[in-house]
Parts: sequence; structure tokens; C-alpha cells
Amino acid sequence: MSCISLIVGLGNPGAEYQSTRHNAGAWLVERLAACRNLTFQTEKKFFGLGARIDIDGIDVRLLLPTTYMNRSGQSVAAMASYFQIPADEILIVHDELDLDAGIARFKQGGGPGGHNGVKDIIAYLGGDNSFNRLRIGIGHPGDKDRVLGHVLKKANGEDQKLIDGAIDAALDALPLAVRGDFQKAMSQLHTIEPEA
Repeated sequence: MSCISLIVGLGNPGAEYQSTRHNAGAWLVERLAACRNLTFQTEKKFFGLGARIDIDGIDVRLLLPTTYMNRSGQSVAAMASYFQIPADEILIVHDELDLDAGIARFKQGGGPGGHNGVKDIIAYLGGDNSFNRLRIGIGHPGDKDRVLGHVLKKANGEDQKLIDGAIDAALDALPLAVRGDFQKAMSQLHTIEPEA
């Protein structure tokens, strides 16, 4: 597998969304940057906030789209096109309803799984769905009619602690994925039990 050149944290822009479950992908990328005291710069031509980080000797671009979630593809495609980054060198970090809070999983390629941000990225990349994903579990409310309210609300204290733990575990496994050793990254992350 190729090394990762671009890590994108999905979320909605604005203070009113910052703490909502739908921004779990952005939380991970923000935490990754904060660990290195990196500051994001406004990148108007990429419709987002950008930074660069060295992960185990690999130069990686970080992107936080400032479009709304369902327009994430505009931002991702703009940066990928400008820097000629192929889809299989992109890692999209996003919230995942189908995983319980406390679980994080890597995934290579595949469909959008009902995630509007991922769906838009596939569309903007011309149907290319070969990019990698890091899915941060936020749990499902149990009823599809309650999904919108669930993703756009803050997690309760217990769930937030579980989500934060999953992000920490994912960050520990991230260098393996960035180096292109996805199987080892998956093996490390997927065997971790959530801490209650």
C-alpha cells in the first residue's frame, strides 16, 4: 500500500458544531496537530484549514474542510488535485454511526456507508472510492429518524470519554497506516477494547 500524503478530518464549521458527534473526524486531526503544536492556516483555494506534519519521516498534509459536511468533497478534491495526491494516498477521518462509541476502525476503499461527507468526496473524486478511512464510532441512536439529532448533538460524558479513548488509540496506530502498513495498523487498532 502507498504511504499516506493527506489526512482529512471531517466535520461541520462553526462554534455551534465544534463539540457535536459529527465532528469526531475533525477532533482527531486537531488533536494530531496539537500534539506537535502545529497551527492550521486558512487555505481559501482548498476551502479549508491546512497544516503539514512529519510522521515518521513522511511529509503529510492535514486538512480540515470549512465547507459543511455534505460538501466535503469540494475541499478534498481541490487539495488532492493541486498537489497531485492520488486517492489511495488520502486518509479520511470521520464519525461512524455503525460503530459504538469507543471503537475506531481503519478501512480501505468501499462505499459511503450512508455518510454524506464520504459520499460527496467520492463524487468529487469522479467516483474513485479507493481512499482510506479511519472511522470513529459515535454509536447509533437506534432509530433512523433520530440520526440527525444524534450526530448534531454533543455526546454525554460517558460517550465522550469513550470517543476520546478511541481517538487516542487511533493516533497510536496512525504512524503505521501513514507508512503504508495498513494491515499492521488495523491489527493494532482493531484488537483494542474500549475503556469504560
